[in-house]
Amino acid sequence: MVRRTKEEAQETRNQILSAAELCFYSKGISRTSLAEIATAAGVTRGAIYWHFEDKSELVGALFERVNLPLQPLSEASRNPNEPDPLGRMRELLVTVFRRAATDPEARRVGEILFHKCEYTEDLGNLRQWMQGFRREYSQDIEKGLGNAVAKGQLPEDLDLIVAGSCLHAFITGVLDQWLLLPDMMDLDAKAETLADSILDMLRLSPALRKG
Repeated sequence: MVRRTKEEAQETRNQILSAAELCFYSKGISRTSLAEIATAAGVTRGAIYWHFEDKSELVGALFERVNLPLQPLSEASRNPNEPDPLGRMRELLVTVFRRAATDPEARRVGEILFHKCEYTEDLGNLRQWMQGFRREYSQDIEKGLGNAVAKGQLPEDLDLIVAGSCLHAFITGVLDQWLLLPDMMDLDAKAETLADSILDMLRLSPALRKG
């Protein structure tokens, strides 16, 4: 009975997240009410508040759900026991780009975060959540790069902070541009080329070395 109750709660949570994804994608975050999400999910507003404190937490959970399949690769790139951290990072980059191009859920969530995410006064927590996420993501990138340096895959004098910022900006820039102008490039076909180009920059650019 307890297991069934937990399964039902998880199912309701997923219903809410799926409904929120479609509502946010259609109207934007700030213009979507929790009542609209509840109606779309077939639940009460009370059910939403049972699972999520506010709309900001709902957005965060939505993003975490779509990124869950990427966690093993991300963790592997930072694992000191991983013999090929740069290879895992390349695989992660390729997967990120290809999922955006081929996975409708990943593409919708990307559209929401890049183009339908307004930091309005009533969503003050959303900005804080995004700041926290990007800070943590940057730290993970730096750890992965540091692991690749330790394995001799990147220059030992690589400036991890600058290199990490460039890599982070490259990922978000490619996704932002492609989501707005998807006809400009076949992102699925060019995923490996894009990943290799940024890794080449990390390996070869003198500007990314410590002074």
